[in-house]
Amino acid sequence: QVQLVESGGGSVQAGGSLRVSCTASGYIYYMGWFRQAPGKEREGVAVLDHNDRTMYAESVKGRFTISRDNAKNTLYLQMNSLKPEDTAMYYCAAAWSLKNSDNWRRPGIYDYWGQGTQVTVSS
Repeated sequence: QVQLVESGGGSVQAGGSLRVSCTASGYIYYMGWFRQAPGKEREGVAVLDHNDRTMYAESVKGRFTISRDNAKNTLYLQMNSLKPEDTAMYYCAAAWSLKNSDNWRRPGIYDYWGQGTQVTVSS
């Protein structure tokens, strides 16, 4: 069992930056970020594997950067040029296998989830 604990959410004005972190209680191969706004489905934001291969949602490419410190079992999401539509609860997720890289956006493929951290972007 791997536990995930997020931190670093908050409120910021549009155009600002935030970094969220997720610390895992142990090693796991894939780690990623999802977000869910009120009334919307949970959507994949970004994921990376142990070898730092990354995948991003089109809506965040060029603005968000996912990274990982394997020695600390910690995942980061640096969010720049934030927009009001980025407002959501951000969840850390982890999986041993995605079975197919196209599955990275599917919440059901992940084995473990954090409790979420709120990110609010005001206009």
